[in-house]
Amino acid sequence: MTTIAIVGAGPGLGAAVARRFGAEGFAVALVSRNQERLDQLAADLQADGVTARGYAADVRDPESLVGALGRASEELGTIEVLEYSPIPQREFLRPVLETTVDDLTAAVEFSVLGPVTAVQQVLPGMRSLGRGTVLFVNGGSGARPNPAVGGTSVAFAGESAYAGMLHDVLAPQGIHVGQLIIPGAIQAGDPTNDPTALARTLWNMHTTQGDFRVFSRPLDA
Repeated sequence: MTTIAIVGAGPGLGAAVARRFGAEGFAVALVSRNQERLDQLAADLQADGVTARGYAADVRDPESLVGALGRASEELGTIEVLEYSPIPQREFLRPVLETTVDDLTAAVEFSVLGPVTAVQQVLPGMRSLGRGTVLFVNGGSGARPNPAVGGTSVAFAGESAYAGMLHDVLAPQGIHVGQLIIPGAIQAGDPTNDPTALARTLWNMHTTQGDFRVFSRPLDA
C-alpha cells in the first residue's frame, strides 16, 4: 500500500481528498498542527473504511514537518502522492499596503519553504517507486496577484514558480506536479468548489497527469 500525505488536512477539502484517495486504496497521512483534531478526523475516516492516521506538524517548522512525513512513510507506506493545501493565516490576507515584512516572512515560510521541505522529504520515496504526484492547491491569487491579499499574492507567486519548475524537471522521472487554482471560496454544494468536487478534480490530476495548472472554475467567474 502506498500513501497520500495531505498537508493542511481538515474537515473540508482535506477530508474529501482523504475519502477520494482512500476509496482507491491509498493509506492517508493527515498533517496539520492539532493532533486532537487529526485523531478525530482519522477516526471518522477509519469508520468509513479508510486507513488513516494523523501526524501533527507546523509547516513553518521544518523539523516537525520532516518528522511527520517521515513517520507517515514508515508507518503507512511510501508516500506516492503529496497534497499541499494548508489554509493561509489571517495576517497573509491583508491589503498590500498594510502587509509588513514580518507578514511576508511568515507567508513565504508557509507557502514556499514549507512546500520545499515537504517535497524534499517525499521525493526519494517517489523515485524509489518510479512514480509519484505532487499537488499544490492555491486560491485565485496564486494565478493573479490581488492587492487585497498581499501576503498570499506574493507567497503564492513563489509557490507557483517552484511548483512549475518541479513540473518541468520531474516529469521525465515519472513524477507529476500539478497546481489546482480555486477561485473564490470552498463551499459545500457549489458545483465546482464543493470539497467533493475538488477532491474529484485532484484525483483526475493524479491519474491523468495532464497540464500543470488546473482551474476549478474560470478565474473571473
